[in-house]
Amino acid sequence: MKGRLLVHDGTFAALADSGDITGTRGASPDGLFRRDARHLSRWLLEADGAAPGVLSAGTSVPGEACVLTPQGTRDEPPAYTVFREQAVTCGRLTERVRVVSNRAEPVTARLTLRADADFADQFELRSDRRTYDKDGATREVELRGDGVEFTYRRAAWTSRTTVTAEPAPDTTDTTDGALLTWDLPLPAHGTGELLLQVTALPHGAPALPPAPRDPAHAAAQLAADKGEFTSGGVVAQGVPGELRKACEQGLADLASLRVPGTGPDGEAVRVPAAGVPWFLTLFGRDSLLTSLFSLDQRPALAAATLRALAAAQAGAHRPDRVAEPGKIVHEIRHGELAHFGQVPYGSYYGSVDGTPLFLVLLHAHAERTGDLTLAHRLESHARAAVDWLFSHGGLDAHGWLVYHADERGLANQNWKDSEGAICFPDGTQAEGAVAVAEAQGYAYDALRRTALLARTAWRDAAYADRLDRAAGDLKSRFHEAFWVEETGFPALALDGAGRRLTTLASDAGHLLWSGILGRAEGERTGRRLMEHDFFSGWGVRTLAADQAPYHPLSYHRGSIWPHDNAVIVLGLVRYGLLDEARTLADALTEAAAHHGYRLPEVMAGYDRALHRAPVPYPHSCSPQAWAAATPLALLTAYATRPA
Repeated sequence: MKGRLLVHDGTFAALADSGDITGTRGASPDGLFRRDARHLSRWLLEADGAAPGVLSAGTSVPGEACVLTPQGTRDEPPAYTVFREQAVTCGRLTERVRVVSNRAEPVTARLTLRADADFADQFELRSDRRTYDKDGATREVELRGDGVEFTYRRAAWTSRTTVTAEPAPDTTDTTDGALLTWDLPLPAHGTGELLLQVTALPHGAPALPPAPRDPAHAAAQLAADKGEFTSGGVVAQGVPGELRKACEQGLADLASLRVPGTGPDGEAVRVPAAGVPWFLTLFGRDSLLTSLFSLDQRPALAAATLRALAAAQAGAHRPDRVAEPGKIVHEIRHGELAHFGQVPYGSYYGSVDGTPLFLVLLHAHAERTGDLTLAHRLESHARAAVDWLFSHGGLDAHGWLVYHADERGLANQNWKDSEGAICFPDGTQAEGAVAVAEAQGYAYDALRRTALLARTAWRDAAYADRLDRAAGDLKSRFHEAFWVEETGFPALALDGAGRRLTTLASDAGHLLWSGILGRAEGERTGRRLMEHDFFSGWGVRTLAADQAPYHPLSYHRGSIWPHDNAVIVLGLVRYGLLDEARTLADALTEAAAHHGYRLPEVMAGYDRALHRAPVPYPHSCSPQAWAAATPLALLTAYATRPA
């Protein structure tokens, strides 16, 4: 996102370089956001009746000031300078406006602040031309002694935003939002200041912690919180310096992207949200893969994710949410449109891969930590997840994990979840009960790993034997059904009629990670992914460039996703292709360096020869959790032996 971005504990503010908010929509909306709603849509500071100029733009470091001046000339420079400090904590934007006189005589600074809250749901702000009826909705503005309060009501839904100021404004007008005005007297070369606090109070939100006194106090709190997570840095040997920088940035971003959640016993946890601006909430697949990438360095993140997802595991059939007993949630939303059922994503289960990945992470956490406590605690959840794989997931009825398009939600329910992403070589979308290749690999790995838990933690040898047999059967059938000898490459998927989608796609790299391919086929697949039509020089494309549906700016049909490449690196290492793994890891590290060591969610698929830097994808989230965790996964490429 352009401008400044401040993120903490499920709240974020997207600001201009000046610290302003203008109420933009589309790919990069600005505002103060909490629980899927914009709680501040205008925040416009003027000095002496006009927008001040920006001498020094603000950064995304909490509490760091941007420097502004009212209008002036070389011969008549501005009478004063404005230093604007801002920080975001849970549910709050805290701001200090410090005004410094530049003159040897007293002056008065007239400052005005235009504030407004449109309470727009994030689904309304996207540039997808959708509109949503809101019959009976009202917005109110109420003056307070020290500021103003905005209230939004629709039936029983009520959300509020409060703005408080110290000192209180001299005058307030509510003709257009709220206009707060101060006349600050400044002594000769002296200072004056305003302290501002914006509090977002969404419908149904839990109580907020105490407010910080000012941005400096907030910044100290945030630094302590982030430091607790990032302390110790990255523990690894033989890591290139550029990759270590990317890992450090990734850890910092993961610290900011943690959001409050609840475990199965009601305990508070903090889990990695998917990303900003659209996905600052718990996402099953995203949070699981992020936790898997981070497991070696930050195992506590995986424990929190597992507990939160166990608490949200489906216990009943809800066709409107694609929920079935034992299934792991795909997405949880708290906004107005989800509350009134205008979007299906309140608790949405349209994911074929979240459930097996939950099982993979549960065993991987036990393996990494040597602690079986969580595996014991979540045994019933794990068994319910296994039951889902066989029953509603499709292993019993179809022989594969399958999904059907959801008319109100997602047409595709694997990680490539955009419409048309799972396609035949001519671009036609697969229909019916779709079995994507990588989900079969996840299921194989989940069964194999859960069998190990059954033997070591649950002491249920018969159950372990059953899962081992199912995993072995799945692996043998997979080769026969998915391997395409003509291309020397696995099919992308099978459609409802059992037809192979022979499209050359990056999903094959996930099969290396799960280990479902035989040794020869795995090595052949890994080397094929590093050929020129797949490998751009910055990463492996989602579709090979010689495929008819390929488009370098398509979301899933030609772009480059760092997390997808991280999985491929892990798979290359698993099959002993260390040279290929390091080539790919080096390319991604260089791409990170071009982005200030923060990998974006997705990059365009253009070849490296066309441009000196990776071409941005126009709608990419950044920071984004599994992209932030990607450098941590790349460390595996520099291990001394295959994992």
